[in-house]
Order: sequence, then C-alpha cells, then structure tokens
Amino acid sequence: MDLSSNLILVIIVTSGATFASRFLGILTAENLSDKSKLFDWFNCVAYSILAALIARMVIFPAGALLESTLLIRIIVILISAIVFIHSKKNLVLPTILSFILLTFLSNIY
Repeated sequence: MDLSSNLILVIIVTSGATFASRFLGILTAENLSDKSKLFDWFNCVAYSILAALIARMVIFPAGALLESTLLIRIIVILISAIVFIHSKKNLVLPTILSFILLTFLSNIY
C-alpha cells in the first residue's frame, strides 16, 4: 500500500468513529435531561480536559509556541480571558486577539 491509500483509510476510519459517536449521542440525548447529575458530570469532565490541555500548551509548549516565553503565554491567556468575559463570552474576538498578541509580543521580546 502506498502513502495515499493509507491516508484515505485513516480518514475513513476516523470519520466513521466520529460519526458513530455522534449518532449514538443523538440517540441517547433524547432521554437525557440537561439538569441531571450525569449531564453535570460530563460537563465537568469536558471542562477539566479542556483546562488540562490549555495548561499543557502554556507550560509545555510545542511547535511555534516554543519561540515565546512562559510570561508572554500567561499574559496572552489572561488578556484573552478578560476579553472573553467582557465580550459576553464571544469566542472569535479573544481567539483573534490572542493570535495578534502572541505574534506581537513574541517579536518584541
């Protein structure tokens, strides 16, 4: 098998897994109340995983983030979090701002 057929196989398998889990979620979500303790538990797990991934990216960066210092990364996150809160939880504005800030501060220092 050549590389292109391997990539096609990987795309098919990962797409199947993604759509299967979404389909099962649709089937089971009808009977799940968003006020239930199970829903709260899944919500907490999802937010904790997201927080852990963000912390990992800040403390142990990879790729282009290696070029910035820890102080710059922390400053960008704090400013982006403040903008997120004050922009009524708009995700687009802090995402674009974080890119601009990280690029600007990394080029200065």
